[in-house]
Formats: sequence, structure tokens, C-alpha cells
Amino acid sequence: MAIQQHTMTHLTSNTFHHSSSFFTSTISPKTPNFFRSNNLPRNTTFSASVSGIWDAITGASDSSRQALIAIRRGMILFRQGDVAGSVAEFDNAIKLDPRQKAYLWQRGLSLYYLDRFEEGAEQFRIDVAQNPNDTEESIWCFLCEAQLFGAAEARKQFLEVGRDPRPVMREAYNMFKDGGDPEKLVDAFSKGRESEYFYASLYAGLYYESQNEADKAKVHVIASCKSPYGQRSDDYMASLAKVHCVCRNWEL
Repeated sequence: MAIQQHTMTHLTSNTFHHSSSFFTSTISPKTPNFFRSNNLPRNTTFSASVSGIWDAITGASDSSRQALIAIRRGMILFRQGDVAGSVAEFDNAIKLDPRQKAYLWQRGLSLYYLDRFEEGAEQFRIDVAQNPNDTEESIWCFLCEAQLFGAAEARKQFLEVGRDPRPVMREAYNMFKDGGDPEKLVDAFSKGRESEYFYASLYAGLYYESQNEADKAKVHVIASCKSPYGQRSDDYMASLAKVHCVCRNWEL
């Protein structure tokens, strides 16, 4: 989920965009290769392994192609607020192509909002095993396990990952890993890039949620939604912030 230097086994949708022609138009002509940018937020409509992409493009496996389509449908459903429907699509993708499970961080996010925390933590741990540099998936594993065991116990088994190139996510990672002050995180990035303020606000809210401080969580997650980046960006996490509010019955 974080913007890291990935191996060729973990494609993300920074190279993909919605279009009417799935294979001829989903690969962005502006993206010269399959690697994720090191300084951009996860701006996603689609994600899959390179092997699945290759099968889909070459027609080597109809099931792989159908799995990728199911993932795309699942992401669209999540953005629309149909969390249960998104999980059904992600699970279908895994049935069609089991290789996809190791990369389906989107499924982990959806499981969190269905209160299926044990399955969500498992999903994030599997994904981090494939990509040991993903800050956000480490945090989301903690968020799931904090709901299961409490924050103090979840911190004892915190997934350590490599250094995130984004300053805001480095600070957020350290806050979740070692404990910290979400207000300081937001203040530190309140005058930075729009994306930095969004991510600081979102993860401040999520940190408060892990501490069972719902009122403070509400303030910051809503702030992330109402931020310029939260309102304008097609980043998957901007959609997640809105879904979070819907699932908590918070009015924007």
C-alpha cells in the first residue's frame, strides 16, 4: 500500500486507470514501466501480480484474466461503499487465480470494515511477506490486531518493514510502532503537501481508533475527507476515508 520500491512480483495500479477497453487502455501510456513511484501516494484502481498481468495480456489463462477483472470490480464496489460486495469479488479472484492472494491488500482493508480482523491481519501479513517494505500494510495489520488483542499486545508483534520514502508515512509508522501523539503528526504536516496533510489526518484518526477514542478518531478522519486531497484525489485511500465514515455512521 505504501509507495515503495517493489519487486516485479507486485504490480500496483499506478500503472492502471479506468477505461472502457480493459487491456488496451488500462496500461497508462504515461508510465514507462511496471514499478511503483517512490514518492507518490497509492493511487489505485487495480492491482495484481505480474504473472497474472502477463497471463491476462497474452491470453495464456482465462482464469487469470477473470481474476484481474474481479479485483477491479471489487475495488470499484469498495469505492462505492459496498464493502461486503468487494470482499466477494476479491475472494472470487483468489478462487480463479490463487496467486493473487499474496497481493490483495485491498481485501485486507475491506475485511477490516467488516470486523473480520483475524482474516484482515492474515491478509496483511501475507502481503508484507511478499513486500517487506510496505509501511501501510504493516500499520493495517496492527489496526486489525489491536481490535483483536488491544493496542499494547498488537504492538508486541508489530510487523517491521523497510524505510518509507514519504516523510508523513515514516512518522505515522513510528507512531504506530512505538506509540506517539497523533496531534503532533497532524501539526507536523498541516502546512505541507495536500497529500501529506490527508495522510497525517487519516492515520491520526486510525491511531485514535486503535486506542478506542472514537470521538478523536472522528475529528481526524472527517478532516481527511474534507481536505483538498481527500475531496479531489482518486487515491484509493481517499475513497477509504469516506468508506470509514459511512461504516461509522459519521456525517461528512
